[in-house]
Amino acid sequence: MLDGLKIFSIICGADHTTAYSESELQVYSWGWGDFGRLGHGNSSDVFTPQPIKALQGIQIKQIACGDSHCLAVTMLGEVQSWGRNQNGQLGLGTNEDSLAPQKIQAFEGVSVMMVAAGAEHSAAITEDGGLYGWGWGRYGNLGLGDRNDRLVPERVSSNAGQSMVLVACGWRHTITVSFSGVLYTYGWSKYGQLGHGDFKDHLTPHRLEALKDSPISQISGGWRHTMALTSDGRLYGWGWNKFGQVGVGDNIDHSSPVQVKFPQDQKVVNVSCGWRHTLAVTERRNVFSWGRGTNGQLGHGDCLDRYTPKIIEVLSSDGSDCNQIPLSRIDPVQGKPYHAFLQVVASRTRTRDVKIPRQHLNLKDVGFTS
Repeated sequence: MLDGLKIFSIICGADHTTAYSESELQVYSWGWGDFGRLGHGNSSDVFTPQPIKALQGIQIKQIACGDSHCLAVTMLGEVQSWGRNQNGQLGLGTNEDSLAPQKIQAFEGVSVMMVAAGAEHSAAITEDGGLYGWGWGRYGNLGLGDRNDRLVPERVSSNAGQSMVLVACGWRHTITVSFSGVLYTYGWSKYGQLGHGDFKDHLTPHRLEALKDSPISQISGGWRHTMALTSDGRLYGWGWNKFGQVGVGDNIDHSSPVQVKFPQDQKVVNVSCGWRHTLAVTERRNVFSWGRGTNGQLGHGDCLDRYTPKIIEVLSSDGSDCNQIPLSRIDPVQGKPYHAFLQVVASRTRTRDVKIPRQHLNLKDVGFTS
């Protein structure tokens, strides 16, 4: 269905998928249709990619999918939203679901650069570095200093005057990065997913002191875990780790960032969190996955969980040659990192899974041509 359409980006929600064709100026969607999350004007499931007619001919800068809702930023800086809206996550001023994309009028006169979607909340960064939140706010995940829902986007005023350039949402928490590369988190922290060394919720953006001297270039939020990539290619993870999704060799929750190690100290250029698993691309054009594997989502030809990054051979330049994973764990007594090595056996069978926002990474930069 998508052959020859020059797909610009692919974005996954909980039970649906969207794709944007740059050549056709068309967004396509498919999957579970409940709450109108596919944007086709109804709640029907769709088994092959179908065009979202309301977005035909519109140049799209970025799309974000939450659990049951979607947001799209146009090249003009406008935001369209559709899908489930019981907590106002569409930003339309009501809590009624929208079966087709609608423009968020609250951003009239404000140019939006980037959006992010959590389970039931949304966030945005504007061209002037402003940070906005709306939707479900019970855990402070809107960053507005309280636990109230918002039906329209509201600017976060308590970010120490920092101009923001990146934002990502976990299920009930939010991550953002300032122009200077400083990382802030807020919202739910029952599993340490905020990274502040404790398990306390934060109702406003809180600087992550552990990474204050490491400029952050990319962020991603999972269901209850968080990943951050530094400008020099080091990857850190923290939060819920029951299935090894943090990638540091254990299944213990981590409330502070721990560095994820890769073979031959490969630098990471892209990271993306799933619900309970994580994917990363390195500068050597290798794709790794780790965490929950019960449905084959790790792409290794089996249904096993992985506690450390394992190369997906069919998507990687080095294939099975890349088999020694240095681990970085936390000494429970000293709280200091120590290093160990784990020999893994690479599978010869293949599958796949990935999401890469264009504004963070040009695939051609790491050797992919489409």
